[in-house]
Amino acid sequence: MHDIIIVGGGPAGLTAAIYAVRYGLKTLVLEKSVIPGQIATTDVVENYPGFPTIAGLELMDRFNEHAANIGVETKISEVKTVEDNGNTKTVFTHDGDLEAKAVIIATGADPKHLGVPGEEELIAKGVSYCATCDGPFFSGEEVVVIGGGESAITDALILSNIASKVHVVHRRDELRSSKILQERIFAKENVDFIWDTVLEKVIGTDEVEQVVLKNVKTGETTDLKTSGVFIYIGIVPNTRMVDVDKDKYGFIISNEKMETSSKGIFVAGDCRDTVLWQVVTAVADGAIAAVSAYEYITGLEK
Repeated sequence: MHDIIIVGGGPAGLTAAIYAVRYGLKTLVLEKSVIPGQIATTDVVENYPGFPTIAGLELMDRFNEHAANIGVETKISEVKTVEDNGNTKTVFTHDGDLEAKAVIIATGADPKHLGVPGEEELIAKGVSYCATCDGPFFSGEEVVVIGGGESAITDALILSNIASKVHVVHRRDELRSSKILQERIFAKENVDFIWDTVLEKVIGTDEVEQVVLKNVKTGETTDLKTSGVFIYIGIVPNTRMVDVDKDKYGFIISNEKMETSSKGIFVAGDCRDTVLWQVVTAVADGAIAAVSAYEYITGLEK
């Protein structure tokens, strides 16, 4: 019997674990991936306090090192479901069942797919959701970036240093990313912008050969030859394993104490319904969730 089982070993989960261990709770972190957290695939992080610039993987390594040094127990195991039994919770994994007094869901989110023809068939064959992971495969070639937010423009900047040409396709007529990123991307000579446009289709047999784009104002479609398509249109929360109240997109609904609709089940990070999905908010969520879980467990013992 653990005091707390934390599902997810990204920034939110590890922060929760660090706080839980400091509060003297028997804590276990379950993570399905050897390298957890979306931040690990980010080339450069420039908005995490104390680090003017740091690679995402290095920042994740520091989280892991801190957690290990304080005695956090981590196990690589995928969680199938979390069952609320009242004062105890059962976490069903592919490696067996575990019991805890409280559970923190910190499972994060995955990149959202557009669902257009050719997208799924050509994943890893030119369709990607991570420039840091796949950008080097497109050295000297033309690529397309779909989206206009922080992730899209950050990765477009990465690709501009690798590809010969980067076409940024955005459904609006202005970017949604921060001003500093916009200044950088607009200064790039090998980046052009295709406004008021969406991706209609990805074409290719064994690899991406071209895309079909549609102007949302005129309805006109055009073909564009490209070797790579990088898609950044939002995230999908990993919350299927737990039955608690969620919004229409699947993000878990919680209060300011990270409490969900089930007593003893808490949430933290990108899988939570929040106004900002960032590392800094994820670690704050993790700290609050751990303290709230400690108070809940203390109440059970009383």
